[in-house]
Amino acid sequence: MILKNKNAVLYGVGDSLGGAVAKALAAAGARVFLTARRLENARKIADGILAAGGRAEADAVDALDAQAVNHHADQVAAMAGTLDISFNLINLQDRQGTPLVDMSADDFVRPVRIAMLTQFLTATAAGRIMSRQRAGVVLSLTATPGGIGYPMVGGFGPACCAIEAFPKNLAAELGPQGVRVVNIRSAGSPDSRPFREAAAQGGQEVAAFFARLKDDTMLKEMPLMEDIANAAVFLASDLAGKITGVTLDVTAGTTSALNYKVPTIAFVNR
Repeated sequence: MILKNKNAVLYGVGDSLGGAVAKALAAAGARVFLTARRLENARKIADGILAAGGRAEADAVDALDAQAVNHHADQVAAMAGTLDISFNLINLQDRQGTPLVDMSADDFVRPVRIAMLTQFLTATAAGRIMSRQRAGVVLSLTATPGGIGYPMVGGFGPACCAIEAFPKNLAAELGPQGVRVVNIRSAGSPDSRPFREAAAQGGQEVAAFFARLKDDTMLKEMPLMEDIANAAVFLASDLAGKITGVTLDVTAGTTSALNYKVPTIAFVNR
């Protein structure tokens, strides 16, 4: 269990990627402190982890409230002895599917503002504690628009770019204290709640959209929630002890924009 004796705080936990990451960290031996604005969302995942023999606790925390974030982080460190892993996965309330020229300023700015505020609050709260410990890992999550230009994603693309820039600067400051800061870039997981909800609507348009996403990867597969969770476990462990200040790409090759450059090549035996 590569995360044995580690204590992890997760923000924005629910029945999707946050829950999958929480379960993976717990299965790897970590004691997980799960938070969400609505306690019942985090409680459901915590109960499942406890039933499986893991260690989990749930709390209601608004990850956009500095006082709430700092109080909870300090509480975890005091109760558990250390705060070793922090991962922010909250929803950015972004609006997609509308051209930028037709989008309101509020809709564009909202995800950028939320992303920067919550990442700053949670990462610095953990960073202060981890610096005193001289050890710890701060994780964040973005998606494909953090790596390439992507149409119709509104402020979500710039938000991803901003999130990916933040760990570089924070890692440079916290590195001398033994604290690592790493971002994970996903291409979106077909088994996550947003994709499941879209699939439930059915129709040829939805199926075609999913097919295009899959075809726009080198591996012709989308990363599942398990893939992102496994990456988080690795990055949080000592196996990744020399990885910091970077974004780990878990998009199955989407950010290469392969299909924008070359046609699909059929390989045959000769």
